[in-house]
Amino acid sequence: MSRPRFEDEFGGSYILIEPGRFTMGDVVGDGLARELPTHAVDIESPFFIGQRPVTQIHWESVMGFNPSKFQDGWSSGLRPVDSVSRTDCIEFIHRLNVSYNSPRLSLDGLWRLPTEAEWEYCAKSGTETKWCFGNFDGDLDEYGWHAGNSGASTREVGLKKPNNWELYDIYGLISEWCQDNYRTDYSIPSKQSAYMDDSDIYTVRGGSWFTESDSTRSSSRSYAKSDKSSDGVGMRLVWEPI
Repeated sequence: MSRPRFEDEFGGSYILIEPGRFTMGDVVGDGLARELPTHAVDIESPFFIGQRPVTQIHWESVMGFNPSKFQDGWSSGLRPVDSVSRTDCIEFIHRLNVSYNSPRLSLDGLWRLPTEAEWEYCAKSGTETKWCFGNFDGDLDEYGWHAGNSGASTREVGLKKPNNWELYDIYGLISEWCQDNYRTDYSIPSKQSAYMDDSDIYTVRGGSWFTESDSTRSSSRSYAKSDKSSDGVGMRLVWEPI
């Protein structure tokens, strides 16, 4: 049965994610040390997450410019926005909240980035395997764009199979900024909210069109400074009811 959702003014769809508990980190046992220790996390509050990453046309409609590297072709507007720093993303979200924040499904709310816990909860979508479809990377081509099949470029969003919760492009295509500062002590905090400290290093999730398959796993983590822009990094929106 399809999950509750709404559409925004730019054609984007946002899927309801209900509360639950999951094990965060590398439960399979062959990931990196920064994915350990595994720890239980309670997702206590429902939220809506973008079914696809933010597109170039969505970004340009709000910001008035398009920073993306991959703008060739008639369908480039449907590719994910890339080359956006986390600072850029926060400004984009601020403008959304000022100008495009009418009630959704009769609820008030706010746009924001996903927390790292929310992102992984969505990526795993009820599974404890490397990807939602299992542990065999030979099946990844059906779900995501990565170094082995992207043709050295981004592609239009939503062309591959969705995961178990109807989310597209979680694996590869474009890495996605999270709210959280990057933490090396992965055991804390074991909660839905973002981990914040005084550093300028933030978490990035999902792998991209130029990363190998291992970097697209549900538990794989990376990081970057807030002002870094890369043609492999973009964003996905969360809308939080308040």
